[in-house]
Amino acid sequence: MLAPSDNQYISFGPEFGQRVLVFVDTEEEFDWTQPKSRDSTSVKSVKSLRKVHSLMRGFDIKPAYMVDYPVATTPESVEVLRALSENDGATIGTQLHPWVNPPFLERVGGPNSFPGNLPREVERAKIKALTEAIDENFGAAPIVYRAGRYGVGPNTEALLDELGYRMDVSVRPYFDYSDEGGPSFRNIRPQLYWTGPERRLLELPLTSTFTGGLRVFGERAFELATRVPRLNGLLSRTSLLGRVALTPEGIPLDEAIQAIELLVEAGTQIFSISFHSPSVEPGHTPYVRDARDLADFYAWWDGVLTTLTRAGVKPASVEEVVAVAHAQRDGKAATLAEHALSV
Repeated sequence: MLAPSDNQYISFGPEFGQRVLVFVDTEEEFDWTQPKSRDSTSVKSVKSLRKVHSLMRGFDIKPAYMVDYPVATTPESVEVLRALSENDGATIGTQLHPWVNPPFLERVGGPNSFPGNLPREVERAKIKALTEAIDENFGAAPIVYRAGRYGVGPNTEALLDELGYRMDVSVRPYFDYSDEGGPSFRNIRPQLYWTGPERRLLELPLTSTFTGGLRVFGERAFELATRVPRLNGLLSRTSLLGRVALTPEGIPLDEAIQAIELLVEAGTQIFSISFHSPSVEPGHTPYVRDARDLADFYAWWDGVLTTLTRAGVKPASVEEVVAVAHAQRDGKAATLAEHALSV
């Protein structure tokens, strides 16, 4: 999963065009400055998703709500999300926060906050418990997964394949969490690719790119800059080199639009955008602290989705991308088989 070869990456035909998907890390509220706690299970902010959902549906976006265990098992949040997903209005996926997801077998915090660091059977048991809760409370088994804190590990892809998942969205290209005990996603391109032991699982990374005059040097230049104190910040402030992930959290609108324009020109086929659900109310995340931040949050969405629409980037759903990828692969397999029979 973390070292795809060139032949694992997927490019669709020109008829697919350029498309966008939105993923919402739909989770409990907790203090981001404090250690993780099993007691942080409030999901009251989920009710405020209705407004941003309406905005996205206005652009024909079918968001994927990646729900974790407190959200999947609280009747009030389930009711809100079931209503949003009616008439094919949303996809319900899985997000694993191990500290609030049974079985509770591990010590809370530290490296254990990355679910891929857990022993194989513990990680499997947690994914299975969450998958079953979603199936029971939403009426369908989820097919798309995100590890909390982007915390995939050596067993994750095989477990997802075993448990019936078709897509993972845990990879954040050009970011490195190894200093905290998490995975490194350096040198992974923001492009769809096959993974898993049987190459049946799709990986759709969060869209990230480099901007500025030094962007052609990409990851190598950024890594070198991080080794020199304050150099990264200087390069960013002088617009020589910036790293932009497509999220309204911490990425100003003008930087997001610049990144989108570069990616559209480069022919990027799939744009993957993400945010955390508690950001739809002030005071839950560092990104939306007050009413002004919330207004900026909505202005970001309006500006980004308008930019994508004007550039001809159309919405896609998780289910559509999975179907197209498998159809393309099956078609190629059939063509190869026909060729083998003819020689």
